[in-house]
Amino acid sequence: MRTTRRDLFKLGALAAASVALPAIARAAPAPVARAALPLDLLILGGTGFTGPFQVRYALARGHRVTLFNRGRRPSPDWPGEVEQLHGDRETGDLAALRGRRWDACIDNPTTLPSWVRDAGGVLADSVGQYVFISSISVYADGSRPGITEDAALAPYAGRDAMAETRETLMADIENLYGPLKAQSESEARRRFGARATIIRPGYIVGPRDDSDRFTYWPHRIAQGGEVLVPGDGSDPVQLIDARDLAEWTIRLVEDGTTGTFNACGPDYAMSTDAMVHGCHAVTGGPASFVHVPAAFLERHGASLPIWVSREHPVYGGYGAVSNARAIAAGLGFRPLATTVSDLLAWFRSLPAERQAKLQAGISREREAELLAAWRAAQ
Repeated sequence: MRTTRRDLFKLGALAAASVALPAIARAAPAPVARAALPLDLLILGGTGFTGPFQVRYALARGHRVTLFNRGRRPSPDWPGEVEQLHGDRETGDLAALRGRRWDACIDNPTTLPSWVRDAGGVLADSVGQYVFISSISVYADGSRPGITEDAALAPYAGRDAMAETRETLMADIENLYGPLKAQSESEARRRFGARATIIRPGYIVGPRDDSDRFTYWPHRIAQGGEVLVPGDGSDPVQLIDARDLAEWTIRLVEDGTTGTFNACGPDYAMSTDAMVHGCHAVTGGPASFVHVPAAFLERHGASLPIWVSREHPVYGGYGAVSNARAIAAGLGFRPLATTVSDLLAWFRSLPAERQAKLQAGISREREAELLAAWRAAQ
């Protein structure tokens, strides 16, 4: 079964057995230097996956932070004062933002163009810079490696992009996610002009990642035994630690950097084999890897997270998107081992029932069935 956009961005829950993970040694984080000029920052969202890392880094840099969200998700314990404003972008309730000024706004949770339109209506004259977190899904052709920021974007084929809601998005996410992100980017440029910064991440991973897309791999490898690895091991893989993305976003604001950037990592070509062996180097244990061809997995309706075959007719280039412009603008990457060790330490802190029910990947039983079928076919 070919991986679809729905597979990539709306993963169904799949059961997986879990065992206690070994203790993970982690280095203390390096101290963060204060910024030369403290800024007033508005973060839309801020309590999800990447937002808390933005907040913590901004506070460490000496900035003043205001969050705007619905107030339905508990806020972490911040290491400093954070102003909390509440409203609801679904209903257009942005009253709490009126009459205020900030140096920059970072818009994290938005896929709907109407949300950008409404934010622009309130903030266009109230913020110096607007940062929109988009996605590499905006590209019309994801099949070829080396996609640059100037590549054509996915067209919207619906009746009215501004009329789309979260309900209509989720009902047809395979066909709407990328085009609506592209429409949101267009609205951001229309509202904020040259003051807009567009960031297009690929897979975002690390602590706090509830999707389990990358978590599946170190978690499964830590369990040991024969691990099914899709393809021949040479398919390219790209991912970025949420902390690297968050901290770079704050630095872009500090520098006033605008433009469009593919935020994919690492800064070298990483293969599927490099990824799984890099995870194994952290977890240790008696794990071994068995490569199973992509065509066989497709025939058996099996799909594994993060990985996409380089020969995939729609998404074959997703593991080799050009990040040269972002690196030139200061994007850096912590080692894979650091991401894996911190991720596992976070994951093993979750309740046992949560660890036992991954949101991505295949179960041990399904993995064994596929390996047996592959060997029987030889």
